[in-house]
Amino acid sequence: MELNQELENEERKKRIKREIVSWVKTLAVVLVIVVAIRAFLFTNYIVYGSSMMPTIQDRERVIINKIGYDVGSPKRFDMIVFHATETTDYIKRIIGLPGDTIEFRDDTLYVNGEMIEETYLSEIKTNFRTRPYTDDFTLEWLTGEQTVPDNHIFVLGDNRPNSIDSRHIGFIPFDKIVGKADIAYWPIKDLRLLK
Repeated sequence: MELNQELENEERKKRIKREIVSWVKTLAVVLVIVVAIRAFLFTNYIVYGSSMMPTIQDRERVIINKIGYDVGSPKRFDMIVFHATETTDYIKRIIGLPGDTIEFRDDTLYVNGEMIEETYLSEIKTNFRTRPYTDDFTLEWLTGEQTVPDNHIFVLGDNRPNSIDSRHIGFIPFDKIVGKADIAYWPIKDLRLLK
């Protein structure tokens, strides 16, 4: 009888040990997947400052899609994160793509001579009456270039009066782009897709 009890105890210990090993393996695989996703596919950023207001508020957290431009190309009005300096990343909106001419005249965007409506700024521009929301400029006047160079983009912050962007730092090379801002997720009450 005692021998049977010992055998049952041994068998139970082996089952528990196998179960623990199975859970450890599963957790290890999940951890590797999470690390891989974070390192290669998506990452999160905390936005500091007001340069993207009203679209993104100071200290909001956003998820960045790091692989989107590996399989596709940047699109006009995408919000992107890029390496502005060795230690600083910025989030801005793409306004000009390679080959584009860019001009702002009477607070209106013209791309390649065609008027383009910036619907994401409609509300703020209506409430902003002290001066033009975006001061007049041409790409050539700002940069000396008539068009956005190959493999570069021209970016602006949505808070035009208070944004350091391509008007100040010039064109952004494609290889400096970290990824596209897809989702604002914190504070949780403001969870939304970014447009």
